[in-house]
Amino acid sequence: MGRVDTTLSSSSRDSHLTLGWDNPTADPTTTVLLRHGDTRLSPEHRFSGLRDLPLSDIGCRQAQAAACRLATGAPIDAVVSSPLQRAVATAAIAAGELGLTAVIDDDLRETDFGDWDGFTLAEIQQRWPAAAAAWRRDPGQAPPGGESFADTAQRVNRACDRLLRDHGGQTVLVVSHITPIKILLCRALGVPLGTLYRLYLGSACINEIQWHGRGFAAVHCVNDTSHLPDSPGPSPVISTKSAR
Repeated sequence: MGRVDTTLSSSSRDSHLTLGWDNPTADPTTTVLLRHGDTRLSPEHRFSGLRDLPLSDIGCRQAQAAACRLATGAPIDAVVSSPLQRAVATAAIAAGELGLTAVIDDDLRETDFGDWDGFTLAEIQQRWPAAAAAWRRDPGQAPPGGESFADTAQRVNRACDRLLRDHGGQTVLVVSHITPIKILLCRALGVPLGTLYRLYLGSACINEIQWHGRGFAAVHCVNDTSHLPDSPGPSPVISTKSAR
């Protein structure tokens, strides 16, 4: 799949993985995290939480490109999706290429942005300046009528726990949204939830995490869009110890 291997090992080709100061021996559980393709709100970077929009024509093409990329890579054992139709459609396209059937996990849905749904950040800052400033500093702050990132993290972590329990040693394609994917990356890296403010994820990007025992995780790639036209490719990151 052309992913960037950035684990802290003596060689990227070594089968023996050295992660931090631990040497995991069991097969990891791998989550391949795919953000859905564009909707009509995506090109203007408008907030799209629980508003259940379909993929645009461009979004369908992005999803197909990601699906073809995944189908030519390492085998995938299962596909799990958010219930929102932009994710369901992306998952169906990928599952079709992989010969699998996607299942739905409601906890993988996007954050509820409440009154801010459909607005750009600039519009939000103009209409709700104090609330926007607080929300950009504190993951515990919710938009008016919406859900905080901290609350989103509680349910996303429940979904992650189920994935690790039910798919131990397997590779699972998880089709979701910006916030849930950022939350899983923060968990894997063992960094504060506020780190999500510093992460960028493009449409139909691929991210990969390998989860090992005793709270170790290795993030293998972030925001890989090299399967899309005119893409800058993946962003490399370094493996780290994570406390689950």
